[in-house]
Amino acid sequence: MSAKKPVRLGVNVLASGRHDAAWKTLPNAADLSTDIDEFVRIAQLAERGRIDALFLAENPAGRFSDAYYRPWRALDPLALHAALSQATRHIGLVVTTTTLYGHPYITARQIASLEHISKGRAGWNITTSQDPETLQAYGLKEGFEQKQRYERATEFTQIVTSLWDSLPREAVVADARRNVFVDPARLRPINVQGQHFRSAGALLTPVGPQGRPVIFQAGESEESKAFGARWADALFTGQRTLQNAQKFYADVKALAQGYGRDPDRLLVVPGLFPILGGTEAEAQRRKDELDELLDHEALRIELARQLAIDPEDLPLDAPPPYDKIEAAKNNQPQSLRWHRTQILNEARQNNWTVRQVVRGNFRGGHRVIVGTPEQVAADILYWVDHGAADGFNFNIDILTSGLKDLVEQLIPELQKAGRFRREYEGTTLRDNLGLPRYQAAAA
Repeated sequence: MSAKKPVRLGVNVLASGRHDAAWKTLPNAADLSTDIDEFVRIAQLAERGRIDALFLAENPAGRFSDAYYRPWRALDPLALHAALSQATRHIGLVVTTTTLYGHPYITARQIASLEHISKGRAGWNITTSQDPETLQAYGLKEGFEQKQRYERATEFTQIVTSLWDSLPREAVVADARRNVFVDPARLRPINVQGQHFRSAGALLTPVGPQGRPVIFQAGESEESKAFGARWADALFTGQRTLQNAQKFYADVKALAQGYGRDPDRLLVVPGLFPILGGTEAEAQRRKDELDELLDHEALRIELARQLAIDPEDLPLDAPPPYDKIEAAKNNQPQSLRWHRTQILNEARQNNWTVRQVVRGNFRGGHRVIVGTPEQVAADILYWVDHGAADGFNFNIDILTSGLKDLVEQLIPELQKAGRFRREYEGTTLRDNLGLPRYQAAAA
């Protein structure tokens, strides 16, 4: 490979694809949300492309409202990845769970179990999201304010990671002569008595092949960046302009160094939504044909809700009314603040109309790029080589045709440039991400 750093690539797995209208082009769309055979095909195709990991985005309630307009992924991410681990050999399997609800012991055991079932390919994506549907599902009347969210997340993560270290493999001595199976003197039991979560003892699941599953974290706020720089091995982020991405990248690398970490061991992996064609015109035609299937009126109303303005202030073929949007900013949902700012920055930069905004993946949030495999590969390398990313987490327009194009056309361009593997480097997710096996500090 090239002397320049290799590109890291993941795939965000949805039921029909990232484009909201993708399902309208597919047969048997009603079955996609639970079709294990289709998810196996997706996983095996991604592995054929030597992609690092499959990423299952999730929130605790599953956002049932999404089901009103598109197929959703109905299967529990841990159960789905356990099944996919038996149909693949190399690709990483990243499960998203919350750190706000439930108990960290359960999460620790579930992810540690996937680590063994997959033989060292497990990842944990930490979220702190809270939306009305999630609160309702958990029987809560109100959420947690920002400071409390990250206090809970820190305690939760501290317990999970400490439990992962609590039963070293060398503690399982299996000494028949002494009638000792687990040597209690070699355990690393925990005793965390936090303000929000408490746990004591050792996990029932021994340390796995990676030493610790790979930790991912998603978020863009100042609190989220500090949290991710402390705990995560890789950060998923939504960056739509190069300048914002470069600032985020520099910020989190500096924060990691401030925690005494090697910043090169904190990977930054923005989302990217490529739409490919043999020519730029073909790629644009593919996007236009999908976009024509969108419900523009519903999207206009949703955009108005997010911006806290009247839908009548958003005529589709006029520019966004930035003055009204600014005046209404204090009424806009706080949880969407970063997401909204990114989209508006991109709209200003590109002189978009409202129609272009609603066709620009504003619901999914990640940057859309339309072009040939050569053009998209060049864009990826430009971001990686200019301090904006270590790689990307792909959102696929239509599954599986868009993933097939990515594997057969885009990835070969990165391979020809010497920037992406032709074979997996090892058997674990850490091996393939270029991260060392985790070694717990001496007790």
